[in-house]
Amino acid sequence: MSERRIVIAGTGSGVGKTTITLGIMAAMQQQGYTVQGFKCGPDYIDPTYHTAVTGRKSRNLDSWMLSHDVVKDIYNHGSEGADISIIEGVMGFYDGKNPKSDAGSTAEISVLTDSPVILVVNCASMARSAAAIVKGFQCLSTEPNIVGVIANRVGSEGHYKLVKAAIEQECNVPVVGYLKREQEIEIPERHLGLVPSIERGELNGFFNSLGNLVSETVDIEKLYELSLTNELQSVSNSMFAPAQTKDLRIAVAHDAAFNFYYKENLELLEAQGAKVEFFSPLNGDVVPDEVDGLYLGGGFPEEFAEQLAKNDDVKQSIQDCIEGGMPTLAECGGFMYLTEAIETTEGHRFPMVGLLPGIVKMQHKRAALGYRVITGSEDNFLLSSNAEAKGHEFHYSTYQCLEPLSYAYKTKGMRGIKEEGALRFNLVAGYTHLHFASCPEIVTNWLDKCRERKM
Repeated sequence: MSERRIVIAGTGSGVGKTTITLGIMAAMQQQGYTVQGFKCGPDYIDPTYHTAVTGRKSRNLDSWMLSHDVVKDIYNHGSEGADISIIEGVMGFYDGKNPKSDAGSTAEISVLTDSPVILVVNCASMARSAAAIVKGFQCLSTEPNIVGVIANRVGSEGHYKLVKAAIEQECNVPVVGYLKREQEIEIPERHLGLVPSIERGELNGFFNSLGNLVSETVDIEKLYELSLTNELQSVSNSMFAPAQTKDLRIAVAHDAAFNFYYKENLELLEAQGAKVEFFSPLNGDVVPDEVDGLYLGGGFPEEFAEQLAKNDDVKQSIQDCIEGGMPTLAECGGFMYLTEAIETTEGHRFPMVGLLPGIVKMQHKRAALGYRVITGSEDNFLLSSNAEAKGHEFHYSTYQCLEPLSYAYKTKGMRGIKEEGALRFNLVAGYTHLHFASCPEIVTNWLDKCRERKM
């Protein structure tokens, strides 16, 4: 059997992958196709845009954090019912964990999923030289299947024709379209990248305009034709199939301040017998009654610090739950929310839950970025010191605390090993975002702790 999927890859970061990906998604939606979005790598923000334009939850495909079988399982699980899957790359096509291999790169994901690749090239100020760039990407590895090119930032239709003629003669792949420099639609950015779509309200007008723009100069039907490939074989039993009986309820903070969750993390909770219930601290929702566990994910609490600070009932409900022993995981933004206060870069300090001593200070300089190999501390009920998980850390704040606290994790990154986060009561908190599919034991341990407390 065959199916349709395609990778939108770039020669480097900033080449226009996200704008073009969103435009293609919108254009295909306009033509009546059901589109499923995926994002290579650990990024939380681009997938929120995919989700907003397609109406289907976008998912991450990360071949460094996850095994190859799990990546295939996520793809097949997420693409079910779609006419076509569009996979947005990360960084440059061959950029990954190791400069000497394709590990963790968009190229590896394309090979692993047997996906045709469209290469986005910044063609500003060049003509025939664009062919040399494409030829280099073709020749570096014979495994990826580059089936076409989109020329971005061309100066005119005449310029595009020069680029197209050179690439098609020298590289034997079609150039399926272009975008002009002056036609680019800028997507707003902030310190963590693209503004989450959840903050921007109604985006239909933006996506419709972008879809129309791309349809004018990119051959959408040709892209659809090029996306035809083989059905992806994966493990017979998906690890994400939900349990038939659910005996636990996990409250999950979800709103504009807290929205960084890997979809698979929530699905693995459901697969092992939990029902996920969302609530919004930002909008004044207290922790739901009769829940057995609490999950406070990442996001932008600093952007909403004043509003969060005013919701005293919410803060008290969270403090009461955790002090009462509710098994809780707080990641990055959720961790920040549990401290005494968040101090902005302007020096304004806003009181938070106050369960963890110390404050979080925002800074203009990035504090941490990168993949992490994670082991738990001795008293970490989620992750033992003998188990290993993988995740990602990315933040512009520092946690400042003078009181001694038990750390939650040891994390290993490019700069070595460090102790990270904090433990208190049945709370595991830290900056690191865990991907549960890298170590499903996390879910088993968490739900076992919830059942133990419930008895």
